[in-house]
Amino acid sequence: MEKDLDKQLELIKRGTVELIQLEELKKKLGRSIKTNKPLVIKAGFDPSAPDIHLGHTVLLRK
Repeated sequence: MEKDLDKQLELIKRGTVELIQLEELKKKLGRSIKTNKPLVIKAGFDPSAPDIHLGHTVLLRK
């Protein structure tokens, strides 16, 4: 499980400038792996909205 957690953290960190609450993220990823349920991420914008702009694509690429 630790190997899976490290692999997923590396994918999340790639191209990331700053991670806030890394320990909390590790706990949530560990729980997700253990229960075999996907981790839910909220981006804070509607990707189908008509006013989406190029600045939002940073999150969409992840």
